[in-house]
Amino acid sequence: MDRIRAFVESRLLERIIMTLIAVNAVTLGLETSAWAMANFGPFLLALDQVILTIFVIEIGLRLAVYRLRFFKNAWNVFDFTVIAIALAPATAAFSVLRALRVLRLLRMITIVPSLKRVVGALIGALPGMGSIVLLLSLLFYVFSVMATKLFAASFPDWFGTIPHSAYTLFQVMTLESWSMGIVRPVMEVYPYAWAFFLPFILSTTFTMLNLFIGIVVNAMQVEHEVAHEEERKAEEAKQQAAQDSREVLAEEIKALRAEIAELRGAIGSRTPAQ
Repeated sequence: MDRIRAFVESRLLERIIMTLIAVNAVTLGLETSAWAMANFGPFLLALDQVILTIFVIEIGLRLAVYRLRFFKNAWNVFDFTVIAIALAPATAAFSVLRALRVLRLLRMITIVPSLKRVVGALIGALPGMGSIVLLLSLLFYVFSVMATKLFAASFPDWFGTIPHSAYTLFQVMTLESWSMGIVRPVMEVYPYAWAFFLPFILSTTFTMLNLFIGIVVNAMQVEHEVAHEEERKAEEAKQQAAQDSREVLAEEIKALRAEIAELRGAIGSRTPAQ
């Protein structure tokens, strides 16, 4: 079991899994090509099954080593779920799950430390995003009600109901064809419509979304500082262990010298008597 644990935690296995994930990314992409499937279909499918088998064996070894402790790590649960989805039978009921087998490529996140830190930062930013999402939802509702009352009569497809208005305003917020596609046609009927759309864009696109970015950047900075602090503590612990080893070795040498001196003294005291 110790050998299995050493292999599971080794850099060699990590490099093998990373290589297989990269190869699997290529094969899954080629499976979407009719030409590739017509010429290399059996080979691609066989290679996909071989890679999946290796992934299953790797998960099995980790389960054998860590047992129930395996599921206490969120990244392990993520790996297990992704592989379980890939093993779903190719029947009509599970066709959607089979389409999701490309998710196994996301296992790269659990292997590359920098990617884990980025995902950890995004997860850490979720609580801070809650208040912004609530405020943004409130703004959308207010502006959707206003847009429905102002423009529904002339533009029922865009602003006929509150849901229609919310979707149209979402398009405006993303700045996708907002001027020529939405605002200018509305201004031809309501010349002062700019007084409605400009405050909306300023309060959502340039304020709320920047707050989102600020929270994510701050969370990533915190995650980076935590990782740096952990590395610093690990390095200090390593240096302290080395220092302790040197001190123990020095004490042992000192004790050995004292014993040698005593031995020499004992031998010297016995020589004249003889």
